[in-house]
Amino acid sequence: MEGIIVENSIKRHYDDLEKYLKPNKVLVVYGPRQVGKTTLVKNYLSRCNLKYVYANGGDAQIKEVFEGLNLQKIIEYSAGYQLVIIDEAQKIANIGEGLKLLVDSVEGVRVLITGSSSFDLAGQIGEPLTGRKTTLTLFPVSLMELSIEKNRFELNQLVDQQLVYGNYPEVLSQKSNKEREEVLNEITSSYLLKDILELDRVKGSKTLLDMLRLLAFQVGSEVSLTEIAAQIGMDRKTVLRYLDIFEKSFIIYNLRGYSRNLRDEIKEKSKYYFYDNGIRNAIISNFNDLSFRNDIGALWENFVFMERMKKRHYGEISANIFFWRTWDGKEIDLIEEREGSIFAYEVKYKERLVKPPRKFVDAYPGSHFNVVNKDSLLDFVV
Repeated sequence: MEGIIVENSIKRHYDDLEKYLKPNKVLVVYGPRQVGKTTLVKNYLSRCNLKYVYANGGDAQIKEVFEGLNLQKIIEYSAGYQLVIIDEAQKIANIGEGLKLLVDSVEGVRVLITGSSSFDLAGQIGEPLTGRKTTLTLFPVSLMELSIEKNRFELNQLVDQQLVYGNYPEVLSQKSNKEREEVLNEITSSYLLKDILELDRVKGSKTLLDMLRLLAFQVGSEVSLTEIAAQIGMDRKTVLRYLDIFEKSFIIYNLRGYSRNLRDEIKEKSKYYFYDNGIRNAIISNFNDLSFRNDIGALWENFVFMERMKKRHYGEISANIFFWRTWDGKEIDLIEEREGSIFAYEVKYKERLVKPPRKFVDAYPGSHFNVVNKDSLLDFVV
């Protein structure tokens, strides 16, 4: 046995879906593939007091009911049920219009749908369900969620493992590093790119993986779209389109530069972070122990960024987020604009004594500055 095993029965932040389900409203649960959406729904249904009907969006029968936009069929399908659940609803064409007919026509019905592909599902449900839906995003397991069952000592013990293997539920529950690698490789090859490859005008998995590898090696650095386009042999416009698809399918997150006061602040470029460290490492085929790696700074920055994002999201902390950098190389990893103030964070695996750049302090008097290292991590993300 290697590493730390986390039980499969992790209590997720949205464990109590009941409070989000409203009569004549649709509850949408988004998130990456294999992140636990179906498990979350089924755990809820095991103790649900509502009479429900459950279907998968890939089922031919449910597709026929909703794709045809036949109100009579939709009413017949839901008759006698208080709750209608459709897992992987993005597989159904016109699902937004179909659900609009359902919630507008059947008094008191509650609807729960899940979707792994936000670029597809959001496009279908956005306008039809305006004012008729609540949206929840489920991420890979967070330290915040694990803190319900584990104390600070146990969480700190788990962090180094998560830097390499990430936080997907099935990965956390494996008994050995070899098994964790196998699960991550399976998620990456069989699920991660599945939605994307189903789109028109996508060249193929090799092109997508080549692009993701380039991004993986640049975590924590500003990304040059021109450079990526040149290396993989495609035009800049196509690179932008693929980046947008990666974002909307929960693979990467785009962080923009902060610029308010100084002429030499970088604002046109982006940094990209992966939603999960394990996926990032699977893409570059590197699961080496931290003691044998030269990218620990990138791993730490990616991990801290995503754990903080989960904390903001689940904790309903409203903030605008950026990185800060000047053309002469002065930089701060993360800026949060919230509560009428600027909070600046430098992310370092071990270092403690880091001072903010004088240029930043002078330009933004009254801003707050902190270092996020191994010692301060849990205070920042839990």
